Amino acid sequence: MSSFTDSVVVVTGAGSGIGRTTALEFADRGANVVVADVDSGGGRDTVEAIGDAGGEASFVETDVTDPAAVQEMVDVAVAEYGRLDCAFNNAGIGSEQIPVSEYPAEQWEHIIDVNLLGVFNCMKAELARMKQQDTSDAIVNNSSVLGKVGFEKSSAYTAAKHGVLGLTKSAALENGEAGVRINSVCPAFIDTPLLEKGNVVNDPETLEELKGLHAMNRLGTPAEVAQAVVWLCSDEASFITGEALGVEGGYLSR
Repeated sequence: MSSFTDSVVVVTGAGSGIGRTTALEFADRGANVVVADVDSGGGRDTVEAIGDAGGEASFVETDVTDPAAVQEMVDVAVAEYGRLDCAFNNAGIGSEQIPVSEYPAEQWEHIIDVNLLGVFNCMKAELARMKQQDTSDAIVNNSSVLGKVGFEKSSAYTAAKHGVLGLTKSAALENGEAGVRINSVCPAFIDTPLLEKGNVVNDPETLEELKGLHAMNRLGTPAEVAQAVVWLCSDEASFITGEALGVEGGYLSR
């Protein structure tokens, strides 16, 4: 198991689900974790959970669509722990299922702002700091299997997640020589509060349909995504950059 002892890691959207589990995994491996989320209650609960497990973490209330808030997040990491070694840009929101011809423009733009502009804002601030350091650093962006394929009535989310992959590859090309590796993960349907909000897991018929989209006939777990993120940030993945790693139980094999 790779160690992150004394490393400094930022995780956005760390107040629940994949973000919380990843923050806990980094902390369990010795990292100092900056927990960032627009949900202050959830974020503080994550910090408390890390502390209860013997880890070190700080919380920063962060709206990733606000460049000033994102800069504060990076500044807190540096002020509290001296540098920034890794980042998991995970913050995102789901969308209602609406055909393109009927999608309200304001709602469409909001999905793009959080899921794509938010990743751009985070990377811009993180890279500015990382490139000042004489270390090998790593960034992982959370895309989706829908960053690789289409999905009916989910144009905004799908477009945003495709954009995350393009952004990741472009930034990887720009920053490889500077020692910053930049990758993405592409989870399929993961059993998180995001699905619960849509009442998916409470509808047996819909839940079985979603499970059936995967070769393993089940949903993924936040821990399975967290393990992939941590591995991409580790020295074990030292020659991997610009990659879009599927964590998708065979969803894309059909």
